Amino acid sequence: MEQTSRGVGPVLGRFDGVCRIAVLRGGGLGDLMFALPAVTALKKAYPGSTVTLLGTPLHGSLLAEVRSPVDDFMVLPFAEGVRPGTEDVAAVDRFFLDARARAFDLAVQLHGGGRFSNPFLLRLQARHTVGSATPDAVPLERTLPYAYYQHEPMRALEVAGLAGALPAALEARLQPQERFVAQLPAKLGAALAPVGEPLLVIHPGASDPRRRWPAASFGEAARAAADDGCRVLVVGDRSETGLAEAVVTAAVGPSSGTGPGAAWVAGPVASVAGKLGLGELAALLARADVVLANDSGPRHLAQALGAATVGIYWAGNALTAAPLGRGMHRIRLSWVTHCPVCGADVTQVGWTAPRCPHDECLVAGIQPADVYRDVRSLLGH
Repeated sequence: MEQTSRGVGPVLGRFDGVCRIAVLRGGGLGDLMFALPAVTALKKAYPGSTVTLLGTPLHGSLLAEVRSPVDDFMVLPFAEGVRPGTEDVAAVDRFFLDARARAFDLAVQLHGGGRFSNPFLLRLQARHTVGSATPDAVPLERTLPYAYYQHEPMRALEVAGLAGALPAALEARLQPQERFVAQLPAKLGAALAPVGEPLLVIHPGASDPRRRWPAASFGEAARAAADDGCRVLVVGDRSETGLAEAVVTAAVGPSSGTGPGAAWVAGPVASVAGKLGLGELAALLARADVVLANDSGPRHLAQALGAATVGIYWAGNALTAAPLGRGMHRIRLSWVTHCPVCGADVTQVGWTAPRCPHDECLVAGIQPADVYRDVRSLLGH
Protein backbone atom coordinates (compact mmCIF):
# COMPACT_ATOMS: atom_id res chain seq x y z
CA MET A 1 0.00 0.00 0.00
CA GLU A 2 1.38 3.39 -1.00
CA GLN A 3 1.92 5.89 1.79
CA THR A 4 -0.10 9.10 1.51
CA SER A 5 1.75 11.24 4.06
CA ARG A 6 3.98 11.03 7.11
CA GLY A 7 3.16 11.08 10.79
CA VAL A 8 5.37 9.37 13.36
CA GLY A 9 6.05 6.92 10.53
CA PRO A 10 4.48 6.31 7.13
CA VAL A 11 0.75 7.00 7.00
CA LEU A 12 -0.94 4.65 4.56
CA GLY A 13 -4.31 4.97 2.89
CA ARG A 14 -7.44 4.72 5.01
CA PHE A 15 -9.68 1.70 4.75
CA ASP A 16 -13.19 2.09 3.34
CA GLY A 17 -16.33 1.76 5.41
CA VAL A 18 -14.74 1.66 8.86
CA CYS A 19 -17.30 2.33 11.60
CA ARG A 20 -16.37 -0.11 14.37
CA ILE A 21 -12.75 -0.26 15.59
CA ALA A 22 -11.24 -2.66 18.14
CA VAL A 23 -7.99 -1.74 19.89
CA LEU A 24 -6.08 -4.47 21.74
CA ARG A 25 -3.95 -3.28 24.68
CA GLY A 26 -3.60 -5.21 27.92
CA GLY A 27 -1.36 -4.43 30.90
CA GLY A 28 -1.54 -1.71 33.52
CA LEU A 29 -2.56 1.93 33.70
CA GLY A 30 0.59 3.11 31.96
CA ASP A 31 -0.04 0.74 29.05
CA LEU A 32 -3.49 2.25 28.62
CA MET A 33 -2.02 5.77 28.61
CA PHE A 34 0.41 4.69 25.88
CA ALA A 35 -2.47 3.56 23.67
CA LEU A 36 -4.77 6.58 24.03
CA PRO A 37 -3.00 8.92 21.54
CA ALA A 38 -3.49 6.23 18.89
CA VAL A 39 -7.17 5.94 19.84
CA THR A 40 -7.56 9.70 19.38
CA ALA A 41 -5.83 9.52 15.99
CA LEU A 42 -8.06 6.67 14.81
CA LYS A 43 -11.24 8.49 15.82
CA LYS A 44 -10.11 11.57 13.89
CA ALA A 45 -9.21 9.50 10.82
CA TYR A 46 -12.57 7.73 10.90
CA PRO A 47 -15.15 10.36 11.96
CA GLY A 48 -18.23 8.90 13.58
CA SER A 49 -16.54 5.59 14.34
CA THR A 50 -16.69 3.90 17.73
CA VAL A 51 -13.54 2.54 19.37
CA THR A 52 -13.79 -0.49 21.64
CA LEU A 53 -10.79 -1.11 23.88
CA LEU A 54 -9.97 -4.75 24.55
CA GLY A 55 -8.21 -4.37 27.88
CA THR A 56 -7.88 -5.43 31.50
CA PRO A 57 -10.36 -4.93 34.35
CA LEU A 58 -8.15 -2.12 35.68
CA HIS A 59 -8.52 -0.30 32.36
CA GLY A 60 -12.27 -0.71 32.48
CA SER A 61 -12.45 0.62 36.03
CA LEU A 62 -10.50 3.74 35.13
CA LEU A 63 -12.37 4.41 31.89
CA ALA A 64 -15.65 4.24 33.80
CA GLU A 65 -14.47 7.02 36.10
CA VAL A 66 -12.76 9.53 33.78
CA ARG A 67 -13.57 11.23 30.49
CA SER A 68 -11.59 9.64 27.66
CA PRO A 69 -11.66 9.05 23.88
CA VAL A 70 -12.63 5.38 24.34
CA ASP A 71 -16.28 4.64 23.47
CA ASP A 72 -16.67 1.03 24.58
CA PHE A 73 -14.78 -1.61 26.51
CA MET A 74 -14.42 -5.39 26.57
CA VAL A 75 -12.53 -7.26 29.29
CA LEU A 76 -9.87 -9.53 27.85
CA PRO A 77 -10.07 -13.17 28.93
CA PHE A 78 -7.05 -14.82 30.48
CA ALA A 79 -4.92 -15.86 27.53
CA GLU A 80 -1.21 -16.52 27.11
CA GLY A 81 0.75 -13.42 26.15
CA VAL A 82 -2.36 -11.23 26.24
CA ARG A 83 -3.65 -11.34 29.83
CA PRO A 84 -1.71 -13.44 32.36
CA GLY A 85 -3.71 -16.00 34.28
CA THR A 86 -5.15 -19.48 34.04
CA GLU A 87 -6.77 -19.75 30.65
CA ASP A 88 -10.37 -20.97 30.49
CA VAL A 89 -11.02 -22.19 26.95
CA ALA A 90 -14.78 -21.75 27.31
CA ALA A 91 -14.35 -18.17 28.53
CA VAL A 92 -12.03 -17.38 25.62
CA ASP A 93 -14.54 -18.84 23.18
CA ARG A 94 -17.35 -16.74 24.71
CA PHE A 95 -15.20 -13.62 24.40
CA PHE A 96 -14.63 -14.16 20.68
CA LEU A 97 -18.27 -15.05 20.07
CA ASP A 98 -19.26 -11.71 21.62
CA ALA A 99 -16.50 -9.83 19.81
CA ARG A 100 -17.33 -11.26 16.39
CA ALA A 101 -20.98 -10.34 16.93
CA ARG A 102 -19.84 -6.70 17.02
CA ALA A 103 -18.55 -7.07 13.45
CA PHE A 104 -15.44 -4.95 13.80
CA ASP A 105 -14.30 -3.29 10.61
CA LEU A 106 -10.77 -2.63 11.87
CA ALA A 107 -8.74 -4.33 14.61
CA VAL A 108 -5.58 -2.63 15.87
CA GLN A 109 -2.90 -4.54 17.79
CA LEU A 110 -1.01 -2.30 20.25
CA HIS A 111 0.01 -5.16 22.57
CA GLY A 112 3.68 -5.87 21.97
CA GLY A 113 5.39 -7.81 19.21
CA GLY A 114 2.49 -10.00 18.19
CA ARG A 115 3.78 -13.50 18.96
CA PHE A 116 0.59 -14.12 20.96
CA SER A 117 -1.40 -10.94 20.35
CA ASN A 118 -1.53 -11.17 16.54
CA PRO A 119 -3.17 -14.63 16.46
CA PHE A 120 -5.51 -13.39 19.19
CA LEU A 121 -6.41 -10.32 17.13
CA LEU A 122 -7.05 -12.38 14.01
CA ARG A 123 -9.68 -14.41 15.87
CA LEU A 124 -11.82 -11.26 16.00
CA GLN A 125 -12.35 -11.71 12.24
CA ALA A 126 -12.27 -7.97 11.61
CA ARG A 127 -12.28 -6.90 7.96
CA HIS A 128 -8.90 -5.16 8.37
CA THR A 129 -6.02 -5.63 10.81
CA VAL A 130 -2.91 -3.58 11.64
CA GLY A 131 -0.20 -3.96 14.28
CA SER A 132 3.43 -4.65 15.03
CA ALA A 133 5.29 -7.93 14.67
CA THR A 134 8.52 -9.58 15.68
CA PRO A 135 10.14 -11.87 13.05
CA ASP A 136 8.43 -14.92 14.55
CA ALA A 137 4.95 -13.37 14.74
CA VAL A 138 2.05 -13.95 12.38
CA PRO A 139 1.78 -10.87 10.13
CA LEU A 140 -1.39 -8.83 9.96
CA GLU A 141 -2.82 -7.11 6.89
CA ARG A 142 -0.46 -4.19 7.53
CA THR A 143 2.43 -4.77 9.91
CA LEU A 144 5.12 -2.64 11.54
CA PRO A 145 8.43 -4.29 12.56
CA TYR A 146 8.63 -4.46 16.36
CA ALA A 147 11.69 -3.07 18.17
CA TYR A 148 11.69 -3.09 21.96
CA TYR A 149 13.46 0.24 22.43
CA GLN A 150 10.85 2.54 20.96
CA HIS A 151 8.77 5.13 22.80
CA GLU A 152 5.50 3.31 23.43
CA PRO A 153 3.03 6.10 22.56
CA MET A 154 5.03 6.74 19.39
CA ARG A 155 4.90 3.05 18.50
CA ALA A 156 1.14 3.09 18.93
CA LEU A 157 0.84 6.19 16.73
CA GLU A 158 3.02 4.54 14.10
CA VAL A 159 0.71 1.52 14.12
CA ALA A 160 -2.30 3.83 13.80
CA GLY A 161 -0.58 5.32 10.76
CA LEU A 162 -0.81 1.92 9.08
CA ALA A 163 -4.59 2.47 9.15
CA GLY A 164 -4.29 5.96 7.69
CA ALA A 165 -4.46 7.87 10.98
CA LEU A 166 -2.31 10.97 11.42
CA PRO A 167 -1.38 11.94 15.00
CA ALA A 168 -3.89 14.28 16.63
CA ALA A 169 -2.03 14.37 19.98
CA LEU A 170 1.30 12.93 21.09
CA GLU A 171 0.24 12.21 24.66
CA ALA A 172 -2.83 10.83 26.39
CA ARG A 173 -5.39 13.40 27.53
CA LEU A 174 -7.94 12.61 30.24
CA GLN A 175 -10.19 14.60 32.53
CA PRO A 176 -11.52 13.64 35.97
CA GLN A 177 -15.26 13.45 36.34
CA GLU A 178 -16.73 16.43 38.17
CA ARG A 179 -18.41 14.24 40.78
CA PHE A 180 -15.06 12.93 41.99
CA VAL A 181 -13.56 16.41 42.05
CA ALA A 182 -16.51 17.56 44.18
CA GLN A 183 -16.23 14.56 46.53
CA LEU A 184 -12.50 14.93 47.17
CA PRO A 185 -12.63 17.46 50.07
CA ALA A 186 -15.15 15.34 51.98
CA LYS A 187 -13.21 12.16 51.22
CA LEU A 188 -9.84 13.46 52.40
CA GLY A 189 -10.92 16.02 54.94
CA ALA A 190 -8.07 17.81 56.71
CA ALA A 191 -5.47 15.74 54.83
CA LEU A 192 -6.18 17.68 51.64
CA ALA A 193 -4.13 20.83 51.22
CA PRO A 194 -6.20 23.99 51.70
CA VAL A 195 -6.48 26.38 48.77
CA GLY A 196 -3.23 28.25 48.35
CA GLU A 197 -1.01 25.61 49.96
CA PRO A 198 1.13 23.71 47.41
CA LEU A 199 0.23 20.03 47.07
CA LEU A 200 2.83 17.37 46.27
CA VAL A 201 1.48 13.89 45.57
CA ILE A 202 3.92 10.97 45.79
CA HIS A 203 3.47 7.47 44.39
CA PRO A 204 6.32 5.21 45.58
CA GLY A 205 5.19 1.97 43.91
CA ALA A 206 5.89 0.29 40.57
CA SER A 207 4.93 -3.09 39.15
CA ASP A 208 8.61 -3.97 38.62
CA PRO A 209 10.47 -3.81 41.99
CA ARG A 210 13.62 -2.74 40.17
CA ARG A 211 11.95 0.55 39.28
CA ARG A 212 11.06 1.45 42.89
CA TRP A 213 13.14 4.25 44.37
CA PRO A 214 13.78 3.48 48.07
CA ALA A 215 11.10 4.61 50.53
CA ALA A 216 13.80 6.44 52.50
CA SER A 217 14.64 8.52 49.42
CA PHE A 218 10.99 9.40 48.82
CA GLY A 219 10.75 10.26 52.51
CA GLU A 220 13.70 12.64 52.30
CA ALA A 221 12.12 14.44 49.34
CA ALA A 222 8.76 14.55 51.16
CA ARG A 223 10.40 16.04 54.26
CA ALA A 224 12.07 18.74 52.18
CA ALA A 225 8.73 19.59 50.54
CA ALA A 226 6.99 19.80 53.91
CA ASP A 227 9.74 22.07 55.22
CA ASP A 228 9.08 24.32 52.23
CA GLY A 229 5.40 24.62 53.13
CA CYS A 230 3.92 21.90 50.93
CA ARG A 231 1.22 19.45 51.88
CA VAL A 232 2.42 15.97 50.84
CA LEU A 233 0.07 13.05 50.21
CA VAL A 234 1.37 9.56 49.45
CA VAL A 235 -0.91 7.45 47.24
CA GLY A 236 -1.09 3.79 46.27
CA ASP A 237 -3.46 0.88 46.06
CA ARG A 238 -4.25 -1.45 48.96
CA SER A 239 -1.16 -3.57 48.27
CA GLU A 240 1.03 -0.47 48.65
CA THR A 241 -0.16 0.79 52.04
CA GLY A 242 2.92 -0.52 53.83
CA LEU A 243 5.20 1.11 51.28
CA ALA A 244 3.33 4.42 51.57
CA GLU A 245 3.55 4.33 55.36
CA ALA A 246 7.29 3.66 55.11
CA VAL A 247 7.62 6.87 53.11
CA VAL A 248 5.68 8.83 55.73
CA THR A 249 7.75 7.32 58.52
CA ALA A 250 10.97 8.22 56.69
CA ALA A 251 9.70 11.79 56.33
CA VAL A 252 8.23 12.56 59.74
CA GLY A 253 9.01 9.63 62.02
CA PRO A 254 6.77 6.81 63.31
CA SER A 255 3.04 7.47 63.55
CA SER A 256 1.52 7.77 66.98
CA GLY A 257 -1.07 5.22 65.87
CA THR A 258 -0.58 1.48 65.51
CA GLY A 259 -1.41 -1.12 62.92
CA PRO A 260 -2.33 -0.82 59.23
CA GLY A 261 -3.48 2.64 58.21
CA ALA A 262 -1.79 4.39 61.14
CA ALA A 263 -0.25 6.90 58.72
CA TRP A 264 -3.74 8.09 57.70
CA VAL A 265 -3.41 11.34 59.62
CA ALA A 266 -3.71 15.01 58.72
CA GLY A 267 -0.13 16.24 58.86
CA PRO A 268 2.33 17.83 56.47
CA VAL A 269 3.08 14.34 55.09
CA ALA A 270 0.31 11.73 55.14
CA SER A 271 -0.62 8.48 53.42
CA VAL A 272 -3.92 8.04 51.63
CA ALA A 273 -2.87 4.72 50.07
CA GLY A 274 -5.75 2.28 49.80
CA LYS A 275 -8.29 5.02 50.53
CA LEU A 276 -9.13 6.22 47.01
CA GLY A 277 -10.96 4.72 44.07
CA LEU A 278 -9.59 5.37 40.59
CA GLY A 279 -11.94 8.29 39.98
CA GLU A 280 -10.89 9.90 43.26
CA LEU A 281 -7.23 9.24 42.52
CA ALA A 282 -7.64 10.94 39.14
CA ALA A 283 -9.24 13.96 40.82
CA LEU A 284 -6.39 14.17 43.33
CA LEU A 285 -3.68 13.85 40.69
CA ALA A 286 -5.34 16.55 38.59
CA ARG A 287 -5.41 18.84 41.64
CA ALA A 288 -1.74 18.29 42.55
CA ASP A 289 0.81 21.00 41.88
CA VAL A 290 3.44 18.30 41.30
CA VAL A 291 3.36 14.50 41.26
CA LEU A 292 6.59 12.68 42.21
CA ALA A 293 6.66 9.02 41.24
CA ASN A 294 8.56 6.11 39.80
CA ASP A 295 7.93 5.02 36.22
CA SER A 296 4.45 3.76 37.14
CA GLY A 297 0.80 3.86 36.12
CA PRO A 298 -0.11 6.75 38.44
CA ARG A 299 2.73 8.87 37.04
CA HIS A 300 1.51 8.29 33.50
CA LEU A 301 -2.06 8.93 34.63
CA ALA A 302 -1.01 12.20 36.29
CA GLN A 303 0.61 13.34 33.06
CA ALA A 304 -2.55 12.53 31.09
CA LEU A 305 -4.58 14.57 33.60
CA GLY A 306 -2.38 17.62 33.07
CA ALA A 307 -0.33 17.50 36.28
CA ALA A 308 3.34 18.45 36.40
CA THR A 309 5.49 15.42 37.24
CA VAL A 310 8.94 14.41 38.40
CA GLY A 311 9.71 10.83 37.35
CA ILE A 312 12.32 8.39 38.64
CA TYR A 313 13.52 6.34 35.67
CA TRP A 314 15.97 3.63 34.79
CA ALA A 315 17.48 4.85 31.52
CA GLY A 316 16.11 1.98 29.43
CA ASN A 317 12.56 2.66 30.63
CA ALA A 318 12.98 6.34 29.83
CA LEU A 319 13.50 5.40 26.17
CA THR A 320 10.15 3.63 26.09
CA ALA A 321 8.01 5.52 28.60
CA ALA A 322 9.32 8.93 29.68
CA PRO A 323 7.32 12.11 29.04
CA LEU A 324 8.26 13.92 25.84
CA GLY A 325 8.25 17.48 27.17
CA ARG A 326 10.24 19.21 29.90
CA GLY A 327 8.10 22.29 30.41
CA MET A 328 5.88 20.41 32.88
CA HIS A 329 7.90 17.26 33.43
CA ARG A 330 11.30 16.34 34.79
CA ILE A 331 13.02 12.96 34.82
CA ARG A 332 15.89 11.71 36.93
CA LEU A 333 17.82 8.88 35.32
CA SER A 334 19.73 5.90 36.61
CA TRP A 335 22.34 4.69 34.13
CA VAL A 336 22.89 1.28 35.75
CA THR A 337 23.45 -1.30 33.02
CA HIS A 338 24.09 -4.50 34.99
CA CYS A 339 22.22 -6.33 37.73
CA PRO A 340 23.80 -5.45 41.09
CA VAL A 341 23.46 -9.11 42.20
CA CYS A 342 24.56 -11.27 39.26
CA GLY A 343 26.02 -8.76 36.81
CA ALA A 344 23.59 -9.63 34.00
CA ASP A 345 23.26 -6.97 31.30
CA VAL A 346 19.87 -5.43 32.11
CA THR A 347 19.82 -3.48 28.85
CA GLN A 348 19.14 -6.72 26.98
CA VAL A 349 15.40 -6.91 27.33
CA GLY A 350 12.31 -7.80 25.36
CA TRP A 351 11.07 -10.89 23.64
CA THR A 352 14.54 -12.32 22.90
CA ALA A 353 16.14 -11.73 26.33
CA PRO A 354 14.39 -12.99 29.48
CA ARG A 355 15.58 -10.96 32.46
CA CYS A 356 17.62 -12.30 35.34
CA PRO A 357 15.62 -13.39 38.43
CA HIS A 358 16.81 -10.61 40.74
CA ASP A 359 14.67 -7.67 41.84
CA GLU A 360 17.47 -5.45 43.15
CA CYS A 361 16.64 -1.75 42.74
CA LEU A 362 18.21 -0.17 39.65
CA VAL A 363 17.41 3.44 40.60
CA ALA A 364 18.70 3.62 44.19
CA GLY A 365 21.64 5.82 43.18
CA ILE A 366 19.42 8.77 42.26
CA GLN A 367 19.89 11.42 44.94
CA PRO A 368 16.93 12.92 46.85
CA ALA A 369 18.47 16.41 46.72
CA ASP A 370 18.53 16.30 42.92
CA VAL A 371 14.96 15.03 42.78
CA TYR A 372 13.67 17.70 45.12
CA ARG A 373 15.46 20.35 43.10
CA ASP A 374 13.28 19.28 40.18
CA VAL A 375 10.16 19.39 42.37
CA ARG A 376 11.05 22.94 43.46
CA SER A 377 11.56 24.04 39.86
CA LEU A 378 8.02 22.93 38.98
CA LEU A 379 6.59 24.55 42.09
CA GLY A 380 8.21 27.81 41.07
CA HIS A 381 10.30 28.04 44.23
